[in-house]
Amino acid sequence: MLHKTCIFLICVLSSFSPFSTAMLNLTLPGQHPDPDAVVQEVHRRVNVSLSRRQMLSTTTNYQSSTCLTGNPIDDCWRCDPNWQLNRQRLADCGIGFGQHALGGKGGRYYVVTDSSDHDAVTPRPGTLRYAVIQTEPLWIVFASNMLIHLSQELIFNSYKTLDGRGVNVHITGGGCITLQYITNVIIHNIHVHHCYQSGETNVRSSPTHFGWRTLSDGDGISIFGSRDIWIDHCSLSHCKDGLIDAVMGSTAITISNNWFSHHNEVMLLGHSDSYLPDSGMQVTIAFNHFGQKLVQRMPRCRRGYIHVVNNDFTQWEMYAIGGSGNPTINSQGNRYIAPFNYNAKEVTKRVETGEEEWRGWNWRSEGDIMVNGAYFVASGEGVEVKYEKAYSVEPKSASFIDQITLNAGVLGGRSNKLSKWTSGNNGVGSGGGGTILESESDEDNSDAMFGSNAPLQPSSDAILYSVLTSLSSFLFLYFTTLYASL
Repeated sequence: MLHKTCIFLICVLSSFSPFSTAMLNLTLPGQHPDPDAVVQEVHRRVNVSLSRRQMLSTTTNYQSSTCLTGNPIDDCWRCDPNWQLNRQRLADCGIGFGQHALGGKGGRYYVVTDSSDHDAVTPRPGTLRYAVIQTEPLWIVFASNMLIHLSQELIFNSYKTLDGRGVNVHITGGGCITLQYITNVIIHNIHVHHCYQSGETNVRSSPTHFGWRTLSDGDGISIFGSRDIWIDHCSLSHCKDGLIDAVMGSTAITISNNWFSHHNEVMLLGHSDSYLPDSGMQVTIAFNHFGQKLVQRMPRCRRGYIHVVNNDFTQWEMYAIGGSGNPTINSQGNRYIAPFNYNAKEVTKRVETGEEEWRGWNWRSEGDIMVNGAYFVASGEGVEVKYEKAYSVEPKSASFIDQITLNAGVLGGRSNKLSKWTSGNNGVGSGGGGTILESESDEDNSDAMFGSNAPLQPSSDAILYSVLTSLSSFLFLYFTTLYASL
């Protein structure tokens, strides 16, 4: 990792020399060199899951026949009746551009026992804020149902998983979730809603640093200059700005199995039309339900490569997918149900751009189902050649969209042992084995860590990595901004 970071710094610095400005390298850390290959792999995994379901549809094995949905993420872990004995297996189930997000895999389990958030600078052990700022990898679970009302932005450090399976966890309040200049985060099975602007105060971002935060946008989840991010099975609604925004050179992101509702500007991908580093942004949007009282931006894209696959768009008031700044949008196997408004039937919207410019943008619809007059305006010169590799596995799965998106959003039932969690015997760091906590119990666990009352101490490697990552991100942002102003 240190080697990669140093190479990145050298590339950034050298690209701004007088001799190489014309050959500016905008490759981002985490950017996949062949995005069409990632698209093809997503289809392969969906088709494998669908084929397995069809093959076992007449089986007498009740467990096998009912857990298989054709959704490769869910089938990866939910078909195991003892999944709670190895929670960290979830990290192996990702797909798309964010599939390599490790989250807290290999780290200790941290149990959130305190739902309060009274001090954004000195958070108490046992709180969620105390967990997410730590430098070591952590797999974060919750001792009981919780409503966590944030006082300020919840600023994450790298290598964290929020795992809300088995309990009902709601995050609301000031700023909500901020992923800034970090890597490897998984957010799973969490309600995020009613987030509003906050800031103009100090907020801690690590055990050794806090700093002044200006007024936030009020996003549900804000991804800023970060990579290897996976947001899965969350329910998001009613926020001040976006439900999920990814900007400023963020990439390697998967947004899957979520339920979006009651919002205007749902999702923004890309900082601005002129911010060149976002050309390397790569995002997979898969198996989501875009539902009640949504208006626009599902997503709205600036630059980058966006794969929109097997989602159910059941309502929009203005448009579903929009963009500017020449993004590549690859729409495959989705169902688009247009509103009754005759003037809002078009799925797509080129924002503030004339046709003479956008007709060359690569926007493609393949295998999508159009309902109630919905239509997708495709564009791009030589589009058939560009997408030939990606379409080598034809996206026929749109006909199974009800089954694939059946469990979108937070998994709220108590079937399949979703009412309990345990670390099991995974051998993952100190304090990683054997303890079981029943979510139905009102008992409080006074230890923030399994088997350990000792305060968490950041390792020297983690500190070095954090410093280098922050430095590289700062230099990258500084020089790209300087270059844009020339």
